[in-house]
Amino acid sequence: MPGAPTSAPTPTLDRRLTLLLALACGVAVANIYFPQAVSPLIADSLRITPASAALAVTCAQLGYAAGIFLLVPLGDRLRHRPLACTLLLVTAGGLVLAGTATGLPVLATASALVGAATVVPQILIPMAAGLAAPERRGAVTGTLLSGLIGGILLARTFSGTLGQWYGWRAPYLAAAVLAVLLAAALALLLPRTNPSTDQRYPALLTASLHYLRTEPLLRRSCQYQALVFAAFSAAWTALALHVTGPHFHLGTPAVGLIALVGAGSMFATPAAGRRADRDGPDAVTLRSLLGALAAAALLLTGDLPGTPGLVGLAAGMLLLDVATQSGQVANQARIFALRPEARARLNTAYMTCAFLVGSAGSWLGVRAYTALGWNGVCALVAALGALALLRHLLRPHPDATPPAPPAPVPADRTTTPAARAR
Repeated sequence: MPGAPTSAPTPTLDRRLTLLLALACGVAVANIYFPQAVSPLIADSLRITPASAALAVTCAQLGYAAGIFLLVPLGDRLRHRPLACTLLLVTAGGLVLAGTATGLPVLATASALVGAATVVPQILIPMAAGLAAPERRGAVTGTLLSGLIGGILLARTFSGTLGQWYGWRAPYLAAAVLAVLLAAALALLLPRTNPSTDQRYPALLTASLHYLRTEPLLRRSCQYQALVFAAFSAAWTALALHVTGPHFHLGTPAVGLIALVGAGSMFATPAAGRRADRDGPDAVTLRSLLGALAAAALLLTGDLPGTPGLVGLAAGMLLLDVATQSGQVANQARIFALRPEARARLNTAYMTCAFLVGSAGSWLGVRAYTALGWNGVCALVAALGALALLRHLLRPHPDATPPAPPAPVPADRTTTPAARAR
């Protein structure tokens, strides 16, 4: 059949390649999160309010959600190496535009562009899940997510420190250089992979919506992560305002230091992946949701003055990070087992939901902090975690129950048997 995927041998996933992919996930995803630590510097430089400066963070997350929906499905249709490298080069261009912006409109637009293009981790993670043996899929996903977490958390340390020394533009320009270097590394070392479908682009987008409608386990995973990630985004966005505001009177490096403590969560995700392989995703999900509620309670100590308050913030954010990312491992292990030939499209539906609601979480976090202070942010985190836990307790079936055979996707008729086997 012309244009159909070919049945070439599947590349193997060794430890060195796994570590490279984990590093790539961390470097790429950092572009969404490092603006959180420098938003107070942006406000001072551009002479805008802190809430307006936080718009750069919100636009990056909205752009990321749009990129996941519009671009990640191409991971099932195109070869991974040229797709990932092209997106990284576009990311570099957006970072340069943001780093040279002289006003909020240009910065917000560039942030949205960066967010849309820096979806490389959501292309690499389903690829790695397909290359891994089924009994190691959770562990491999956990390893890549540990790299992603390192990028999320260390990005704030990187940008907060660099921004304090050289201004808020320096992190954007340095990140552009890193994106170019990462594109070169992936061009040389990423294995050649084959598409799993030859669907046309509109059909790819339709398939993601179809799976969201017909796969109950996908919908449940989306609900878990959307609520917990909204709590995560609200807490981190408000944290920069709290630490640099009148309560502590500290600079942006303090935000980076708290993020550095939170980077300890990257060591928890491989363990969560192994536990998901052994006990099933629901066992990990329950622990992660209880951890999110405990984190909300611990974060209340962040309203104490001086060192006790800072220690409470660091401990609470570490626990919230562990809960969020362990839940991510469980959710992706659950959805990647549903349809091997459509992992990118399943991940598209899952991550789009997570980041759309996460973007709303950033917005709500700023509003809660402005209206009610840090305790209001903690109440928001607790409410979102409680909703996710309630959804888990009311789930109709455990993961061990085999799902009903899914309805076929009419637009995917051109997918070859060999591609489905992959």
